[in-house]
Amino acid sequence: MSKFVINGGNKLVGEIDISCAKNSLLTILAGCILSEGEIVLHKYPSYTDTECMCNILKHLGAKIKKEGEVLVVDSSSLNSFDIPTELACLVRSSIFALGAIIGKFKKAKVAYPGGCEIGARPIDIHLSGLRQLGVKITERHGYIYCDGKDMHSATIMLDFPSVGATENLIMASVLTKGETVIYNCAKEPEIVDLQEFLNLLGAKISGAGTEKIVINGVAKLGGGEFTPIRDRIVAGTYMIACAMCGGDISLNGANPEHLQSVITKLNKTACQIEASCDKIRVKSDGKPLSLKKIETSVYPGIPTDLQAQLLALQCVSNGSCMIIENLFESRFKHVPELIKMGADIHLRDRVAFVRGVPKLFGAEVFGMDLRGTASLILAGLCAEGYSVVNNARHIDRGYNRIERELSSLGADIKRVD
Repeated sequence: MSKFVINGGNKLVGEIDISCAKNSLLTILAGCILSEGEIVLHKYPSYTDTECMCNILKHLGAKIKKEGEVLVVDSSSLNSFDIPTELACLVRSSIFALGAIIGKFKKAKVAYPGGCEIGARPIDIHLSGLRQLGVKITERHGYIYCDGKDMHSATIMLDFPSVGATENLIMASVLTKGETVIYNCAKEPEIVDLQEFLNLLGAKISGAGTEKIVINGVAKLGGGEFTPIRDRIVAGTYMIACAMCGGDISLNGANPEHLQSVITKLNKTACQIEASCDKIRVKSDGKPLSLKKIETSVYPGIPTDLQAQLLALQCVSNGSCMIIENLFESRFKHVPELIKMGADIHLRDRVAFVRGVPKLFGAEVFGMDLRGTASLILAGLCAEGYSVVNNARHIDRGYNRIERELSSLGADIKRVD
């Protein structure tokens, strides 16, 4: 199995282009199910998660071709409304296709989703919203069976601002007659991107990025060309890497508005950050100050997808920090591996207490999930000596050849198959 071999201690200097957002692409690909025309997506990176979603679309009958960074999706001949276990188990975001399939066919049979094991992540909010749209749902034998022949518009109040539920209900409502209003929506930039994409195809959606989204159903969607937003989690990861290692890097395409909570935190660590509309520059001496408290939250708060990386930063910062994980109960699997490298961390339920140490030391460690593996790579970049980070497959789910991008900034990292 692939692994990363890292010789730590190099400063990071240079610039890289941030790739399109994995979490935006996944829902946009699901949204392609609703289209009757050809869709062209530009700057498409090869994440394994998005490749899994493409395989789901192919199973449903879509025609997909990739030429360089351009992906073309033709959903005009879809002939299936089911997602089998062998496809759903590979990626959590397979559940995003549920709303689109129901919207298209008024019926669906979808296996329960897989993905990183970072907590229970129940889909009851998704199903509750679909039931309010008139969908009859039966759960048995590991599958979700949906009958949407009596679907109608509705006013829905989400119990929690779930990103996935918000996106699923948008897609389920696009081809449903009447006006559907969703309250207590998630506000993430990826939801705004989904709205812009679907509206380009002919949908009538407004309010994404606020607590209230309104969808006026249309008869059909056509095709079009679209470029998704850049990945704020990838950009945040590289910002934190520079804070840990020291150096001067520029991240082209990164939107500072999407990372304001992280920028505010990093400014307190003695990093110097310059931001324009589509570029973030980070300068650091590699001697960060600890943050007293980091608490994950829904957008625009600290993303849970950057918690592991920020925890790695605190391991080499001057002082102590308390990190509270509010969204997932099993998102500290990277902690024992960081301790192998000399980190001083104590866990209590969903809280990590971190005391910074003068340096980390290279070790062989094992990634357990996508973002936790990223944190181990960051730790290896600033550690003394060699580190081996096993289970590279996790990182490929949401980073486009991370070793190539870090090497271009001066890191000594290579992938070994």
